[in-house]
Amino acid sequence: MKLVVIGSSNMDLVISLPRIPAIGETVLGGKSNMVFGGKGANQAVASKRCGGHVSFIAKVGNDIFGENMKKHFLKEGFNSDHILTDEEEATGIAQIFVSEKGENSIAVAPGANMKLIPEDLEAYIELIKEAHVILLQLESPIETVEYIADLVFQSGTKLILNPAPAQKLSESLLEKVWLLTPNETEASLLTGIDVIDQISAQQAAEHLLKMGVKNVIITLGENGSLLSNPETVEHFPAFKVTAKDTTAAGDVFNGTLAASITNGKSLQDAISFASAAASISVTREGAQSSIPTQSEIEFFLQKHQKQRT
Repeated sequence: MKLVVIGSSNMDLVISLPRIPAIGETVLGGKSNMVFGGKGANQAVASKRCGGHVSFIAKVGNDIFGENMKKHFLKEGFNSDHILTDEEEATGIAQIFVSEKGENSIAVAPGANMKLIPEDLEAYIELIKEAHVILLQLESPIETVEYIADLVFQSGTKLILNPAPAQKLSESLLEKVWLLTPNETEASLLTGIDVIDQISAQQAAEHLLKMGVKNVIITLGENGSLLSNPETVEHFPAFKVTAKDTTAAGDVFNGTLAASITNGKSLQDAISFASAAASISVTREGAQSSIPTQSEIEFFLQKHQKQRT
């Protein structure tokens, strides 16, 4: 079973601080670091490390960050021919502030990510059509997302859309989505319902189903996640861990979820596996540097199942 992830790749410039600065405030921090990131890349690497058969398509700049990324993806086991280069735009960059509490604040200069246009994907149409699952995010041009959605809808492939960063989406796009995975903020923007708890999350999920989405998983941070479709509504509690850095936790969840579904797990089992992966990631620093392997996730689940029995 094959998974194709299409999306962004950024170099994350991370600064650890006692707290996130307010507007106009300067806070002296402890240390800085450069980490491979970007929602698409984070999700692709998470999928690969948990045992997925994954291809990743992205675009980087003709610069040192782009070259380092290509080497990194090759090391992770991806086909570097699927990483395109834009000659004009720089590789995407994210500036990330991380507080001592594990909270984060992120600003992104998308660069070459926003040059990944539908024409770039023509060479990969067969790869996309032959996939069992496609995973997308919103750090690429919306016309590219819509183009892929049209393509996979015609072929009957399952489309998972992580609607992040948050933005309004058309019903014509949503009705082509097999699984939508917003967090509270994204679900609120998409539906106009203020998602603050399980009840409001269920209301937002029902609204999204009426807009044409087949399945909805709303992630609720430390409050777990909510699965909703015409057959079921089910809440999944979060695992209790001490967070060090929440950067990329949502990406780890989505990548692991997509790989688990591609590998034949039920939605319920895939959510539990993805929740465990995300829980591990928040105990570590950085984006892709925090992503666990399949064996680490399985060990974590065994350990926590014993604690619950």
